[in-house]
Amino acid sequence: MQERKKRRIVIASVLKPIDDTRMYEKMGKSLATFYEVHIIGHASICQPVDVPIHFHPSPLFKRLSIKRWLVRWQMLKAIAKLKPDLLIITTHELLLTALLCKLTGCRIIYDVQENYYRNIRYTAAFPKIVRPLLALYVRCKEYLAAPFIDHFFLAEKGYTQELQFPRKRFTILENKLKRPFLQQHRRKRVNDLHFLFTGTLAETTGIFIAIDLIEKLYCEDPSVRLTIIGYCAQLATLEKLRSQIANKPYILLKGGDILVPHAEILKEIESASIGIVAYPFNPSTTHSVPTKLYEYLGYQLPILLIDHISWKAICEPYHAAVVFNAHSPDIRNILTEIRTIEFYTAIPHNVYWESEEVKLLDVVHKLIP
Repeated sequence: MQERKKRRIVIASVLKPIDDTRMYEKMGKSLATFYEVHIIGHASICQPVDVPIHFHPSPLFKRLSIKRWLVRWQMLKAIAKLKPDLLIITTHELLLTALLCKLTGCRIIYDVQENYYRNIRYTAAFPKIVRPLLALYVRCKEYLAAPFIDHFFLAEKGYTQELQFPRKRFTILENKLKRPFLQQHRRKRVNDLHFLFTGTLAETTGIFIAIDLIEKLYCEDPSVRLTIIGYCAQLATLEKLRSQIANKPYILLKGGDILVPHAEILKEIESASIGIVAYPFNPSTTHSVPTKLYEYLGYQLPILLIDHISWKAICEPYHAAVVFNAHSPDIRNILTEIRTIEFYTAIPHNVYWESEEVKLLDVVHKLIP
């Protein structure tokens, strides 16, 4: 009997690389067991070659450039040529592209990874004068497109409080950690003061709070060191970051102006002693859970955590974190707690991608049986 041809799925992003953690490692790999999966995104430093997924890299471009506007039409051509049964878009920038593809009978999922209205309105990603109008434009676009979207994935539970346009056609798929194949149980006590800051390097993710905190900790204990690894999209922020860590040999920056493969970030998490989560208060992240929080918990990395009520609640059952106040950190107390607390007296659960994979496959199987 002839084997049934697999249904085709395209996952597309404008700004994310083809090996993006959520698109490739989580969604792509989970779906590739049952479907023919194609991922469209910009070129990556090291394109994966050992998986049955088809990659379609687009040229790199500056964050604010005409090429960013043109690339979506190039993607429309690529998607039309592939003729997918299901298109998963990961950004509002591809909503019009998705609606045009729907005319061919393609089913559409909008993977809402961010509350774009709040991100644009309350962060420095765009010039201040245009933020309110641009944020309103994006939200109106989402509302107008919503009736034509077959389903929504929400990357945060909190988006159910912030977003109305998905109505009841949504599934929460959190950014939990893909469980490591081999994982050594960490020592429950910290032996050295090797701190780690991972992910997006921006004022809104707390990079400057982290540096300030490390400087104060170093003054109290010269054995303190910090590794920063991640990507900074804004040149002014990167220049400020480099200026602040200049002549500080105890702070090491990896990445900065280049995207860092996720595998390298996970290696740093394995070798560090304490991870820093230092997001300052911002309406764009009020109801979000940082991906790094799941990663640190999944690797049982002790956490130096900013005083955020919901994040404290996640960490408390496992004794995973030392909490600090960003405005008036008690440096001596922080060091004392780090040295004396017995971390991870309970093994974290509900932090791994497997729980989300079940929900992902259930939705997709129903849309394209």
